[in-house]
Amino acid sequence: MPKRQPRLTPLLVPLLTLVFAGASAAASDAPVIHLNQHGFAPDGPKAATVATDATSPLAWTLRNAAGETVLSGETAPFGVSKAAGETVHIADFSAVKEEGAGYTLSVGDAASEPFDISPRIYETLKYDALAFFYHQRVSIAIEEQYAGAEWARPAGHAPDIAGCAGPKDHRGNDWGGCPYTLDVSRGWYDAGDHGKYVVNGGVTIWTLFNYYERIAGKSEAADFADGALAIPERDNGASDLLDEIRWGMDFMLAMQVPEGTTLNLPRGDQTGPNKKLKFSRVDASGMAHHKVQDEKWTALPMPPHLDPETRYLTYPSTAATLNLAAVAAQCARLFRSADEAYADKCLTSAERAYAAAKRLPDILAYDVLDGGGGAYGDKDLSDEFYWAASELYAATGDEAYRADLAGSKHYLAAPAADGTGQGDIFWASVSAPGSLTLAARDDLLPEDDLKKLRAALIATADAYLAQSAQDGYGAPFTRRYNWGSNADMANRGLILAAAYDFTGDAKYRNGVVAIMDYLLGRNPLGQSYIAGYGEKPMRAPHHRFWAKAVDPSLPGPPPGALAGGPNETSAPDPVAKKLRQQKCAPQKCYADETDSFSLNEVAVNWNAPLFWIAAFLDEEPR
Repeated sequence: MPKRQPRLTPLLVPLLTLVFAGASAAASDAPVIHLNQHGFAPDGPKAATVATDATSPLAWTLRNAAGETVLSGETAPFGVSKAAGETVHIADFSAVKEEGAGYTLSVGDAASEPFDISPRIYETLKYDALAFFYHQRVSIAIEEQYAGAEWARPAGHAPDIAGCAGPKDHRGNDWGGCPYTLDVSRGWYDAGDHGKYVVNGGVTIWTLFNYYERIAGKSEAADFADGALAIPERDNGASDLLDEIRWGMDFMLAMQVPEGTTLNLPRGDQTGPNKKLKFSRVDASGMAHHKVQDEKWTALPMPPHLDPETRYLTYPSTAATLNLAAVAAQCARLFRSADEAYADKCLTSAERAYAAAKRLPDILAYDVLDGGGGAYGDKDLSDEFYWAASELYAATGDEAYRADLAGSKHYLAAPAADGTGQGDIFWASVSAPGSLTLAARDDLLPEDDLKKLRAALIATADAYLAQSAQDGYGAPFTRRYNWGSNADMANRGLILAAAYDFTGDAKYRNGVVAIMDYLLGRNPLGQSYIAGYGEKPMRAPHHRFWAKAVDPSLPGPPPGALAGGPNETSAPDPVAKKLRQQKCAPQKCYADETDSFSLNEVAVNWNAPLFWIAAFLDEEPR
């Protein structure tokens, strides 16, 4: 997540040296076993990676909790796993289907962490990953009865009322300010800070809505029925998943510019070394403010209810406006049977936003404050236009939206199948959400176009499986490991799941299992990137409240929170910088340290795909 953070206080318990030493020692004559530390489904694939310099197969033994041998076999030498920078073997024990807890795999004197085999292995994780959003709620007290005593806290930013920053930005550009303040309460804290970002909120809400739509009318919908989640709305008669999404949606709707508003905004791409902006006086009605944030970065730790900083809106952007249009259109479609009045409100907002974006297609996002929030700048908005048109067409059937999406260069496109990662889902790349919405239904596209789109998505899924076969840890990922690589990988699970839906071929479901295996410990660090899961879970996220590593009076991360993960491309914090200096292999450019915002932050748009794939893997067949 490309945003800048302040200098932080040193950790009380430094972890980097230990983490890096463990990573460096992986490839040696003494084997080291890495696998999913949480467990496996009885009928699913089960594999471990053994880091070793041995050139011949090694004997392995699988034992149950009583120490009895269940199965034995030999590893298959793989060779050098490039992203890990080490030589590995593969141990496949998929033949074991007996349920049980406390299994261990051993190779020589080395033994794996204990793990379970269960048909509902991901049932708890799907709920914990979704509970992340309640923990991150703004403008409401987080109560012990829902979150547990350790994570209860008073409401932060209640209410969350802000006016525009300025009138001058920190570079001296005079934006002129805004003639109003907005109550933008609710929503979720985006990550480890106190900011709320429309472009991150958009892709997050789309992901949650997309899973809700997936299970509508199916037996799995009961898993998220009223009373299924530990949230205050659990007795209101509505789906608890919709209730949680609504908390984020309310924030998005509140960020819209009132009708009749004229603002000074910079048109066209004015980024670059020249910090002077040229402004145009425009009708900004219906646009969306890019974010709301603190004036300055707060210290770490800083529980949200103690935040002393002044809050400001940053100015509207076309990207934020199209994010609002897309998810508000989803809202109109998916709330129609649950709350018709709310659905109408969402549709009105979506259509206003889309009209504003077409009127002002070139308002980019710029930093106006020197700190306190990430930039989230995006110069290419063609994917946002395609996504918004797709969602509006799915919601209304209006041929004008159909014409817009069909005229896009992204029409019928899937993420790249060439290993570059082009088109992978993240906040600045949202063509795939538009394509997935169109491909999921039989009634939105002409038959030939639908076949082409589904074929393109299947081809990308096939490429992911081929990449998985090239990686000694089974990761379907040969692109670079960027900021938030764990979320990038989890989002690939949505493409694999779509291919599974279109074909019924279990190999695509198994590809999602491979992603989850990687996140839960089958990686060269033996690190479970998910808090509360596995023997070596993420414990020290970059977060201003879940900051036990720097203040023992505060809690650690709740179960189900996902760390950003390895990052080989940028090192803006001292922890990441040290790893880069030591020439870490891509999958080893990680440390479980609070000070590392570029490796170990959490974020709503990272937990959303984690929830999605956990829930998918908990569906039948199990």
